[in-house]
Formats: sequence, structure tokens, C-alpha cells
Amino acid sequence: MKKYLLFVFSLCIATVLVAQEAEQEAVPSPWSCTGVVGLNASATGLVNWAAGGNNNVNGVAFGKVRLLYSDENLSWESNLNLEYGLSYIDQKNDAFQKSSDVIDFNTKLGWQFHKAWYLTASAGFKSQFAFGRAYDGTEAADPIISKFLSPSYTDISVGIDWKPNSIFSLYLSPVAGKITTAYVGDALENANPGLRQQMQDKYATWTYSKEANADGTYDKIYKSYKAELGLSFKGGINYAYKDLKIITTLGLFTPYAWDKTEIPDANGDLVYRDNNRRFGNFDVDWDTAISYQFLKCLNVTLSTSLKYYNGVKIANAEGIAAERVQFKGILGLGVGYSF
Repeated sequence: MKKYLLFVFSLCIATVLVAQEAEQEAVPSPWSCTGVVGLNASATGLVNWAAGGNNNVNGVAFGKVRLLYSDENLSWESNLNLEYGLSYIDQKNDAFQKSSDVIDFNTKLGWQFHKAWYLTASAGFKSQFAFGRAYDGTEAADPIISKFLSPSYTDISVGIDWKPNSIFSLYLSPVAGKITTAYVGDALENANPGLRQQMQDKYATWTYSKEANADGTYDKIYKSYKAELGLSFKGGINYAYKDLKIITTLGLFTPYAWDKTEIPDANGDLVYRDNNRRFGNFDVDWDTAISYQFLKCLNVTLSTSLKYYNGVKIANAEGIAAERVQFKGILGLGVGYSF
């Protein structure tokens, strides 16, 4: 009898424990992770092709991940976008060329003070993995035009975030700091004389001197970084429907600097002392990734990136340097996984 009662008692305890465990498992996790990772590739083969061209192979590895924590009044969202691509062209010089290179990370922590409204602190970092070069088709080493930390963009801000659901968000910060770097180490500068000043001039990390020269001109003071305080606006959409995923983010920044004093540069031309970095001139970052997964392992992706930075000058075919809209688009078919 005692053994029977002990058995019944043990069975009841086990039933209660299993029920409690099942109840705990039924509680939804505050964490969610979505994204897409994959490898896109393409190849072109030509034999006696009258229109000309070269055999080539292109490959781009990418990963876009979003990690979201939401529990009661606390929300924490992080996004990581990595991309690297290479092309092989069947030609004598510059056979291997970099086609894509992206490091983009941002995170924001918010406290909900009203329905869908959050007091938020945000931070982000953008740069690239490897050297960017100007492929000139010659045997000589191709000139370096970018590298890790040259440029890089780091932003830290505090503001208000509106998130009516897990798909859409808008963020406005009146207190936003932005650090732009154009760092070139001594070893690289010694191997490429003039590269440091070229980078700092291209990515506008210089300022004018406060004292004028005897001829009335002002010298540029070059430095490896530029720190600014300004206004920031960010918007994002992260939408998923079955095997279709759409991720897009828009970022705007304008510094509070407003020095309208015009001074002559070395050529005698009148320019603003603030190097065109002033309130009302917005830097633009707009990135979009659309992916569709089929047959469980194949993935079609379209990614675009549009940028416009005040003070960052890009030379055209005639060699005229000016601020220009930068755009990149990649359409690929490859092996991928969406989650």
C-alpha cells in the first residue's frame, strides 16, 4: 500500500512539473532574430564574341541580421549589415577587383514612456573591410582610394523613437554626435606619400586656420577625424511575408555648425570657413535589401545603397571634383538562407 501511495504521489509531482514546464514554454520569448545571409555568384563565358568583352566571374557574400528585444517598457534593437564582393576578369592587368565592401552596425535602446513612443539612445558604425583602389588597367599598383577607418562614420545620439509595430520605426534626435575618420597610418603613408592628405581632403576632415597668411589666404589644417554635433533622423522598415523579406533604412544628419564667413582659399576663391558642413545641408544614407527564398536554399536578392555626403568630393570623367550622389545596386541569384 505504501509503495502504491508513493507511486501515485510521485506521478502527481511529475505531472505538476511537466505542466509548469509546458506553461513556461508557452510564454513567448522577448527576443526575436530575423535576417538573410547568402552568397550570390555569376559567370560570363565568351568564345569568338564579335561584340567584345572578357570572361568574368563575380561573387558577393552578404549578411543582414536584425536582433530585437521587447519586454514591457524596454526595447533593444540591433542591425548588422555585412557585404563583400570580388570580381575576376580575364585580362592581363587588374584581373581581381573588389566590387562591394560594407560594414554597417547600429543599435538602439529605448524606454517606452507612452504607447509606441520611446526615449532612445542610439549608436552606429559604418566602414569597410579592405582597401579600395582606382583600377587603371596598368601594370603599376593601383592607387588606394579608401580603406578600413578611411572613411568611417560613428554616430551616438539621444532622441525619441516611434515604433507602432515590429515592422516600422521613426527616430528623431536633436542631440546627435557624428565622428568621421580618414585615418592613414605612418607605414601606409610612407609607402604611399601624400595618401594621408588625399584621404583627409576627400572625406572633408580638414578645417581652415583661424589666422590669415600675409597674402590674405587661409591654410587648411588636416586631421584624421572630424567630430560634429547635429540633428539626426532615421527611419526603418523590416517586413517579412512567408519567404519574402524587405529591409530598408534611411538616415539623415545635419550639423549645427553655421559659420557663414567667406574666406579666400589658396586659389583666391571665396569659400565658407566651415567646409560646407553647416545646418540645413543633410548627409543621406538609404539602404534597401529585398530577398526571396525558394526551393529552401536558393535566394534572389536585390540590394541598393544611395549616399550623399556634404564635403565629400568625387571626381567625374573630366577630373572635376564635386559633391555627388553615390548609388550602388546589386541583383543576384545564389545560395541563401532567410530567417
